[in-house]
Amino acid sequence: MEAQTLNCPNCGAAISSDAPQCQYCESKLATVACPSCFGMMFLGSKHCPHCGATAVRATAAQLSILKCPRCKIDMSSVTIGTEAMRECERCDGLWVEAAAFEKICADREQQSAVLGLASPAPSHPVDVTSDHNKVFYAPCPQCGQLMNRINFAHCSGVIVDVCKGHGTWFDRDELSKIVQFIRSGGLEMARQKEKMEIEYQREQLHTEQIRSTDQDLLRRSFADEERIDGLSAARGLLKFLIE
Repeated sequence: MEAQTLNCPNCGAAISSDAPQCQYCESKLATVACPSCFGMMFLGSKHCPHCGATAVRATAAQLSILKCPRCKIDMSSVTIGTEAMRECERCDGLWVEAAAFEKICADREQQSAVLGLASPAPSHPVDVTSDHNKVFYAPCPQCGQLMNRINFAHCSGVIVDVCKGHGTWFDRDELSKIVQFIRSGGLEMARQKEKMEIEYQREQLHTEQIRSTDQDLLRRSFADEERIDGLSAARGLLKFLIE
């Protein structure tokens, strides 16, 4: 769905619903995430401008306080839909612990199956890092170790920061893009691609084994012929000397 035009609750200016703040008074507007697709919405929106789901205001969650790996300020704990996570009110990033993210993926993939993969997966992944001049490795909010940057599902084009065992950091709108990727059948396509690659590698290994066996047999055949030729030459020399 296309972005809506809404009025800023502070100054009344018309602002696009995908804007993070009012361009006139700089009031922060996109502070509510859709419980279905996790897209950002304006306060007061009745429906998500991205997927059309009914808006549900995020509620506070009982989680320990952690600092944003980008802004270094305390994150607030919120429950969006059914999952509790931490949100940075300055950059709109989300810290989602490992178990919660696994559940989000499983739920959205189930929705994808129910919908019959109605939305086609994008043919070309979106480069979400094009606006950044250099890569910034963020520390895990829980253990402080630098997180790995990975392309989700190896083909989504959404680069996220992951700490194995703790959770995943999503910059603004990244979680929403991943949900869209999953709903379009992206995870199933990624699995099929991985299966095809594994099968191809097995076939290549089998071919190499056959080629290696054939070469070994050929070398043995040449060695046997050389041995036979050597024995024949020795017999001929012996016969010449005796005669």
